[in-house]
Amino acid sequence: MQTSISLLRALNAALIRREVRLGFALLDREAQQFCPLQPLDEHSGAWLLCVAQWTDLGYRNIDFLCRLAEPFTNFPRSRMRVGDHLCLRMVEAYIAFLHEDSVKACEIFDLVLREGPGILEPHLLVVAHFWKCRAHRQRGQYETALLHIQKAKAISIDMEAPRLVAVTNIHESWLLFQRGQRKEAMRLLDEAQAELSTTGHVLSLGNIESARGRFIRRGGEYAKALQHFERAIHIYGEQFPQHPNLARALVNAAYVKRLIALELPSKSSLGRAKGCDHTRFLQICQDALELLRQAGDIYLRTQHQTGIGSVLVNTGYLHLDTGDIERAAQEAGKAFELGREKQDNILMARAKTLQATIQNDRAEEQLGESEETAENAQLARAYSEEAVSLARLTQNSRLLAGAYVVSGAVAANAFFRDWQAAKHFAGMATDLLSKDDMDHLSKQLGTLKSKILQASGIDEMLRSWSEGIIGDKSFQQVSNEFAELVIPKVWEREGRKISRVARVLAMSPKKVRRVLINARGMKSD
Repeated sequence: MQTSISLLRALNAALIRREVRLGFALLDREAQQFCPLQPLDEHSGAWLLCVAQWTDLGYRNIDFLCRLAEPFTNFPRSRMRVGDHLCLRMVEAYIAFLHEDSVKACEIFDLVLREGPGILEPHLLVVAHFWKCRAHRQRGQYETALLHIQKAKAISIDMEAPRLVAVTNIHESWLLFQRGQRKEAMRLLDEAQAELSTTGHVLSLGNIESARGRFIRRGGEYAKALQHFERAIHIYGEQFPQHPNLARALVNAAYVKRLIALELPSKSSLGRAKGCDHTRFLQICQDALELLRQAGDIYLRTQHQTGIGSVLVNTGYLHLDTGDIERAAQEAGKAFELGREKQDNILMARAKTLQATIQNDRAEEQLGESEETAENAQLARAYSEEAVSLARLTQNSRLLAGAYVVSGAVAANAFFRDWQAAKHFAGMATDLLSKDDMDHLSKQLGTLKSKILQASGIDEMLRSWSEGIIGDKSFQQVSNEFAELVIPKVWEREGRKISRVARVLAMSPKKVRRVLINARGMKSD
């Protein structure tokens, strides 16, 4: 079939300008020019790569792309032009990425980026770096991902393609946020939204709202984060009701609802009826489970195994929160098996962290005879060790911090009472969290620290400090521990008013709040 080079150029220009509505209309109107596509057609590799990019923006689906690529499967590559061959390899890498084989995807992109400069047009090098970034993110290799998205951005700037720059900003923003650069991350999202707001680029606009939700959630502002996730769900759902990005937003919304529910019981001390809190708690958990059910349906239709695993982990935590330990254990086991099948270290670590939490709860509640309690405690420790080992294979510091927190909780349980180990894990987790981390993980760490402090004794710690015995801690770490000891006491004496504590101790209210959350895991005024 003879394909039109002018149409190919028009579609590529629309990709660079992110004119999504125009591109979709052209593809629908001129589909006969490239469906079906044969390897010997002029610019066949370039055509296939062009369609793959439109698929990435939401045009049809991966099945359509795979059918279009099928005639190329066994075709001798030696009969193809070098440029078309490299384009075909990029499509193969992209399909591997969509099938969650990020190792294969990265290997192919390495080859393309070695041989492509000087052969491929600049905008295709942007695509290669951009897709490779996402493959590394999938593997938890965030520093390498950041390197590639910044290279994609640099080429886009040289091309004077502001909308390509905006798209790279979204991914760079997320990766910088993982480094703790929250202000810079938010700035990049603002720039991306300003540039893309009129393009009809639904997936990117939804991604921006979803990213905002995750950033704000990290600061503990759950209701505000939920609003962003709900906006993302609305944006995705209008045009792409079966897209994995919609499922991801549903999972994030469910996760935030769970965190909101977990805060309700702590408010009973303010005089609200506990029964009403419990009813509200169960209702929010049911709402979260319904969102996860919807996400699971989408992931199942799109055969997105990692997404299904995320649904299982979140569902498992909700079952654990509501007292159904057996169902929680089943979901955790399924999630781990999916992670192992895909060699997904992030999913496996999350599943092992959940399994450790489940077994630790069983040991703490002493369900069954003493031998069963011992077995549960030993399993909890084994699972927590596996979680740490798996998390260390990634560059996801939050994942590792969570594994350390559960390891500390296991060491501090009624069976082990290993306070030195608990202190060690709490210290490791503290080192991984930034001052902007004020969410549930920081609160869990604060609860662990409070338990350790009560058990090990304040007098012993102060005596050691007065004798210059600080172990391998830095002065900053000792200062932080002292602040976490003193400030909560002052807070109690000052009627739990942060403003009063700040005035008495001549500190900023923000620092007082951060110390309170780190030390006690509380939600203060």
